[in-house]
Amino acid sequence: MEKIQRAAIIGVTGFVGRGLPKLLEAKGISTTGVSRSGTGVVDGVGNWQTPSKLDFSGHQAVINLAGEPIDQRWTDRKRLLFHESRIGLTNRVVEAIGKLPPEQRPRVLVNASAVGIYGDRGDELLTEASPAGSGYLADLCLEWEQAAMEAEALGVRVVPVRTGIVLGRDGSAFKKLMLVFKSGIGGRLGSGRQWMPWVHLEDLRAAMVHAVISETLTGPINGTAPTPERNSDFTRKLAAAVHRPAIFPVPGFVLKIVLGGFGGALIAGQNAIPAALEEDGFEFRFATLEKALGDLI
Repeated sequence: MEKIQRAAIIGVTGFVGRGLPKLLEAKGISTTGVSRSGTGVVDGVGNWQTPSKLDFSGHQAVINLAGEPIDQRWTDRKRLLFHESRIGLTNRVVEAIGKLPPEQRPRVLVNASAVGIYGDRGDELLTEASPAGSGYLADLCLEWEQAAMEAEALGVRVVPVRTGIVLGRDGSAFKKLMLVFKSGIGGRLGSGRQWMPWVHLEDLRAAMVHAVISETLTGPINGTAPTPERNSDFTRKLAAAVHRPAIFPVPGFVLKIVLGGFGGALIAGQNAIPAALEEDGFEFRFATLEKALGDLI
C-alpha cells in the first residue's frame, strides 16, 4: 500500500493543530495547512489552502479539527456557528474527497469529535462501543461523527477523535483553570462527583498521528487519558500542584445561570477510557493526572 506522504490539516493554526505538522514530519509526512486566510505561520506547514477551495489530490490523509469553541454561552447564533463549523465543514470535506477519482482519494480522515457525545452518564464506564447519550451536545457530536463517517462509503478509513478536557499550557481551559486556582478561589463544580475525562496535549497530538499511520484503527476513539478523574479529585490535585486550597465550590445552578448550556455541560460526567487506542498499541506518556500536572506546572 502507498505510504502516507502528505496530510492536509484543517484547523492547523489552532491549539491542537499547530503542533501536528512537526510530529508528522518526523514520520516522513509533509503538511498542507487549511486556514480561512489561506496562509499562516505554523512550523512544518509547506502549503496552504482555504476551506472554500479544498483540494485533497496528492494527499493520503486529512485531519479535520475545525469547530467553533464550545466553552461559551449557547445562544441561538452560537448554536448555528457550532453546527456550521462542525457538521457543515465536515460535509464539505467529505464532498471534496468524493470529487476525486477513487485511486486519488485520501486513505484516512481523522475528524474531531468530543466525549460530549455520551451525554451525562454518571459512573457508567464508557468505551467507544458505548451508545451515544442524549442532550444538545450529544446530538451535535453524533451528527458531526455521522457526517465524517460518510467518507467510509468512498473507501476512506475514518477515525473520529472524541476529546475531553485538553491540558496544555497555551490552551484556553488550562489557562482559565490556572488563573482561578493560583488565585486561591478554585474548588469543585457542582457535586464534584461527575467524571472529567482529560488528556495531555502531547498525548492527544500523538494519538492523532497514530490514527493517521495505523492501518488497523478505524471508527471512533476516545482521545482521553486512561485515568479519568472525578471533578472533586481533579480540582483537589490541581490545587495541590499550585500549592493553593480548593475550598470554594461552585453550585451547579450558578454555573447554569452564568454559563447557560455550557454550565450544564460542566457538571455532566463521562467516565470515558481510551479502549480502542490502547488496544491498537498506543502508549500514553501522561497516563495519570499527577504526571500531566507535573509536566505542565
